[in-house]
Amino acid sequence: MLDSPDSVLFPASADRAALAAILAAELNVVRETMRQGRVAPEFDQKRLAAELARFSFAAPMSLHEVLPWVVRQLREGGVQVTHPRYFGLFNPAPGFPSELAEQIVAALNPQLAALATSSAAIAIEAHVIDQVARRAGLPAGSTGHFTNSGSEANFTAMICALTKANPAYRENGARAFRTPPAIYISREAHLAWLKIAHQAGIGRLAVRMIETDGQGRMNVAVLGAAVRADVKNGAVPVMIVATAGTTVAGMVDPLQECAEIARAVGAWFHVDAAWGGAAIACNQLRAALAGLEQADSVTIDAHKWFATTMSCGMFITKAPWLLTESFGVKAGFMPHGSGQLEPYTSSVMWSRRFLGLRMFLNLAAIGWAGYARHVDRTVRLISILRERLTAEGWTVVNPQALGVLCVVPPGICQPVHTIVEEIVASGQAWICAALFEGREVIRICITNGLTERRDVETLATLLLGFARVSDQQHCPRSRRDSSA
Repeated sequence: MLDSPDSVLFPASADRAALAAILAAELNVVRETMRQGRVAPEFDQKRLAAELARFSFAAPMSLHEVLPWVVRQLREGGVQVTHPRYFGLFNPAPGFPSELAEQIVAALNPQLAALATSSAAIAIEAHVIDQVARRAGLPAGSTGHFTNSGSEANFTAMICALTKANPAYRENGARAFRTPPAIYISREAHLAWLKIAHQAGIGRLAVRMIETDGQGRMNVAVLGAAVRADVKNGAVPVMIVATAGTTVAGMVDPLQECAEIARAVGAWFHVDAAWGGAAIACNQLRAALAGLEQADSVTIDAHKWFATTMSCGMFITKAPWLLTESFGVKAGFMPHGSGQLEPYTSSVMWSRRFLGLRMFLNLAAIGWAGYARHVDRTVRLISILRERLTAEGWTVVNPQALGVLCVVPPGICQPVHTIVEEIVASGQAWICAALFEGREVIRICITNGLTERRDVETLATLLLGFARVSDQQHCPRSRRDSSA
């Protein structure tokens, strides 16, 4: 006689409800108290190590005890990216509909490798991709899929570009190219492209890092010269990558001009809009992405400005046939021949989670108009901070950026990263120091839909206060000279 199912792994309905209630209560406390807490907690690594030692897993422990413990460690043991005064990287506070999507997917656990096993989930994802492609201005018939990250989407773009440039790449890899392939990015592009070139087998030296125009955007004159030089020397221009929303400064490369250079040499034109792609929702910002519709492929991360849970990227292309050409396989244990794009034959992944439900529920709940309000609101908050700082003599170094502010304080003798470190150490806000066009700057980004004007005012007060203290502490002689 078989034993009954394990009652902990597969609890009865009443037990499930009790545990779910405990977790919901713990998370609600986190949400309600987040604003009052530190953004960067003071974490005791030794304490955690001692507590983890209790988990030898030799004997089971009650989830009634473990669940609150885990929530507490995550609350106290890391930067709180959902805090309204987290002004750091492109990590959002997720929209609640996308949190609900996680619960649905976790409970039903669909496997999105094949249409025959997950037809509804795959259809929902395809519909969202189609709607995003239309909003981006891509032509009818454009398609794609959700990815685990922007890097996976960009890797997909590179494989498609290499396959288009030389169909033999599918079977022979980099050996298919008799002369070296070349990929072009700006120096402000995400450095994941170096890892992607390594993964693709063409090596990091295949990536040409093009100088910028002094304001963080691809210098198209330098790009054109680099492409012409490569052609003259026998290299193959495979792909030109324009960034729409650079990581450091939120700048947008000249998409139109990059597209024209790509067309002139038959190169694949890809737009990495992992951050800035959300501007398609907002009519006021859409002009910043002029030329996006000319892309052969686009990367957009829903887990950034579209405020879904991590991680949820999108790859979209106007050449769907290249997906099956690049990733097609036949396995006897898998269904095939449906005439439609099977996920396992048209993407890097095989087994895959139902990622797209997060974006679907967010969109269903607020629509494009709601997303427009969300994006526009964060931009207006950045504008408030910009006006407050420039009125005090601070310099903004990244004009016309998408939701990112890079600033330099006036008259500061110590490095700006010291000011950043002091603010982060205070626990009152989280910002970062970065290099922009060779200059150290304070980088501030608003991704959190819960951030309010009072949070921006708090940050402004902190920046101005720490800068004044730093000036007084480190520049007494320059102050005396200037007052003489």
